Amino acid sequence: MLYFAYGSNLHHFQMKRRCKDSIFLKKINLKDFRLTFRSKYRAADIEPKRNSIVPGGLFEISKSDEKKLDVYEDFPILYKKYFFNYYGKKVMTYTMVNKSPFKFPTERYLNIVKRGYKDCNLNEKYLKKGLQGS
Repeated sequence: MLYFAYGSNLHHFQMKRRCKDSIFLKKINLKDFRLTFRSKYRAADIEPKRNSIVPGGLFEISKSDEKKLDVYEDFPILYKKYFFNYYGKKVMTYTMVNKSPFKFPTERYLNIVKRGYKDCNLNEKYLKKGLQGS
C-alpha cells in the first residue's frame, strides 16, 4: 500500500523503527492542501487550500505497518484516513478529525520534522509557511 507522510513520519530512521517494512519511494506534492500544526499534541495536519501544496514522502508500507501507524496516529480518534490518487494509484494519508486552531509545535517534534524534510529532500519553505499559522 502507498502511504504519504508529511510530518514526523518523514524522518527515515523513525519511520523505519515504526514501520519495519516501509520503503521510501520518492518525494511528491499533495496539491490543493496546506500544512499546519494543531491539537494538544501540536502535531502536523493538512487542510484543503486551493493552489497550495504540501510536500511529503511517498512510502510503500505493509498491512502490519498500516496497523502500527493506526495506533501511533490514534486512528480514528485523533486522525482519520484520507485517500487520494497519484498517477492512478491510491495513496493513504492521515488528517486530523478535529480541526482545532493552530498551535506551534514543540521544538523536539519540529526537529524531527526538519530532519525528515532533509531525509526526503523537501523544500523547507513549505514547512516555514506551515509554521506561520493561518
